[in-house]
Amino acid sequence: MSLREKKAARKKEEILRSASLVIARNGYQNATMEDIAAELLMTKGSLYYYFKNKEELLYKCHELILSCAMERIEGLFFENLSSKEKMKRAIKIHLDIVIREKEVFNLIGKPEQIFSEENIRKVLKKRDEYASIFDKIIDEGVAGGEFSINQKKMARMMILGAANWVQVWYSPEGKYGKEEVEEIYADNLLKILL
Repeated sequence: MSLREKKAARKKEEILRSASLVIARNGYQNATMEDIAAELLMTKGSLYYYFKNKEELLYKCHELILSCAMERIEGLFFENLSSKEKMKRAIKIHLDIVIREKEVFNLIGKPEQIFSEENIRKVLKKRDEYASIFDKIIDEGVAGGEFSINQKKMARMMILGAANWVQVWYSPEGKYGKEEVEEIYADNLLKILL
């Protein structure tokens, strides 16, 4: 990747992060490209250079977050760890993203309300790929005798569903810090598989 391409990619990521904040603050329907451009101290025309419309911008936000999460969890799958430890770490990574990327995460809970049919298909495909990493860890744990679960898909959905709910109630000012919440959740959600 050339220096110019690296700069453009970095700028796009900066735009995506700012856009998620504006959309979370104003709501998807009320946030405008002008609002997002103003947040970045750039012109609306400059913003359209990078993204054709608000839906594409939000889609790219979703893609960025999910790609980063997948990369982190896929790397974990190949580490020399027990399946229990892999799952515990995968849950913590997921929770970290759910908490840190709350704005984008809140926006993509119901993709059918925001995205076109074409983008919905891509969003759902990417989500399935992400979930399949958890499935592989569960399969590995069952095959190795670490997990004793018959309904593997149901177990994965329970784990991710419970973890996804954290962003609704978690507050940095609450009783438990982010790392403590991640540890408590990982310990307890892992029990679903045992």
